[in-house]
Amino acid sequence: MGNYGSLDIYLADRKNQHRMSAFIGEFNCKLDEKGRLSIPSKLRAQFPEAVGNTLVVNRGFEKCLVLYTKEDWLDETAKLNAVDDFMSPDIRRFKRIFTNGANLVQIDGAQRILIPKKLLEYAELLGEVILVANGNKIEMWDQATYESELKVDSAEMSQLAQLFHQQRNQG
Repeated sequence: MGNYGSLDIYLADRKNQHRMSAFIGEFNCKLDEKGRLSIPSKLRAQFPEAVGNTLVVNRGFEKCLVLYTKEDWLDETAKLNAVDDFMSPDIRRFKRIFTNGANLVQIDGAQRILIPKKLLEYAELLGEVILVANGNKIEMWDQATYESELKVDSAEMSQLAQLFHQQRNQG
C-alpha cells in the first residue's frame, strides 16, 4: 500500500483559519468477533496529538462507516448547525439522518475501537474491512462493497471529474 506520512491541511474560511486533519492511505483490517477494530499503527501515527483516545464513528453516505477526530466531527456539526432549521423540514430531516448513529469510541490499550453493533449492521461489516483515508475522515468499508464502489470506466471518471470541477468553482 505504500508509505504514509502525516499531513495537515490549513483551510482558510472567510473569517478565520482553522486546522483540519488529513489522512493518507488504505489499510486492510479485520473486525474481531466482538466488533473491535485494531487501528493500524501507520494510520494511528497520523492522528493529531489532541485526538487522545477518542474518535467519532458515524454512518457514511454510502454503505460505509466514517471515523472522525472529535474536533473534525465538531467542525462537521457546526456546518450543519449553521443552516437554519426553519428553512425546511428537509433540512431538519437531513440533520437528523446525518447525525443518527454517531458515537464516541475509545481507543483501548491495544489500539482497538469497539464499533457499535447497529453501525456494523448498517454498513454490513463482518471480518475483512478496509479503512480508506478520505481527507479529514476515515471511511470503513466491507472489502467487496468498496471494490464495487471503485469500479468505474474512463468515461464515467471523466464525467465525475467535470462535476467535481464545476462544484469546486461554484464555491
